[in-house]
Amino acid sequence: MHSSTSTGPLPVAPGAGGLAARPARAAGLRDARADLRPALLTVLALATSGLLAGGLWLWLAPRAEYRVTADDVVPVDGAPSAELFMADDGVFICVLAGLGLVAGAAVWLVRRWRGPLVLTALATGMLAAGVVAWQLGEWLGAGPTEQELSEVGATVTTGLGLGASAALAVGPFVAVLTYLVAASLTTEEDLGRPDEAEPVAERPSALPLPPVPPPVPRS
Repeated sequence: MHSSTSTGPLPVAPGAGGLAARPARAAGLRDARADLRPALLTVLALATSGLLAGGLWLWLAPRAEYRVTADDVVPVDGAPSAELFMADDGVFICVLAGLGLVAGAAVWLVRRWRGPLVLTALATGMLAAGVVAWQLGEWLGAGPTEQELSEVGATVTTGLGLGASAALAVGPFVAVLTYLVAASLTTEEDLGRPDEAEPVAERPSALPLPPVPPPVPRS
């Protein structure tokens, strides 16, 4: 008597091989959607901080005073130095660099929202802050008008202005550099971000099979 049994490949549920990849991809999309709102808030908060930076620029930048006479406008404390007219850009760069340093560190310390989307928002927000500070400073520190220059005996001050618009890149550069340096110092692959993903129920790799009857011997 010879007994033979034939066993074939067990059926596997369709699409079972992609079950492991789906939760990871879904988690990535969920994190991106969760980061969208804080990213927009980051841009808005940094753009608002440009108001403070513009006021600080106006306060720190040196001014030169002139007195209006019947024939001319003469400096009050002697002829101003040439560096005075370059100091506006220097003070503006220092203010934006300091703001970028604080912003980069603050955004990094918020562990919950670490990631590329928030980093992009950090750079965008700092650029917006620089534009706001620039426009506010020049508006508040505008030079004397023609009417003021026509009043004999009046004292006027020089206006505030940004000579090099490339200074606007200082804030985003310092902020992003601070964030990347902090990221390079961490040893965790997820940048220390807490995992708030909902637990995914384990799925069987294959459909349950009915019990296989024992082989019947053949004579």
